[in-house]
Amino acid sequence: MASFSGGMKDRSRSGKTGGRFRPMADMNVIPMNDVMLVLLVVFMVSAPLMTAGVPVDLPDSKAKSITMEDNKPIELTMDKDGNIYLAETQVKRGALVTILKATMESNNAEDQPRIYVRADQALDYGRVMALLGELNAAGFNKVALITKQK
Repeated sequence: MASFSGGMKDRSRSGKTGGRFRPMADMNVIPMNDVMLVLLVVFMVSAPLMTAGVPVDLPDSKAKSITMEDNKPIELTMDKDGNIYLAETQVKRGALVTILKATMESNNAEDQPRIYVRADQALDYGRVMALLGELNAAGFNKVALITKQK
């Protein structure tokens, strides 16, 4: 015959503690998982906003994305007024090649740096091609145009 305790429950995990509650030594990871997921979403939303320096309206393209061949490519931006920016600093057109060559010499770069050109779609085609021709004449051959993914 089985014994029945008559509704009295043992309040501890084992009967050795005299009926007192023992603190749980396990860590509850569910709140930590919630915090980590919220942080992940925040970083996923904010990361694309930190990449573009000068706001320009890029044209659409069906070209595939550029893989990161260089650790740190040089980014040039032309806004709709034709102003040229090196990263986020505005530079004069005549001084651009001089600055790029000085940057290359100061970094002791043996290989040519990759230059990404972001140009506003409202710009005249000739202005963008003039910039590309100027870079090419100065010896910079690794130049890529950046567009929005369609």
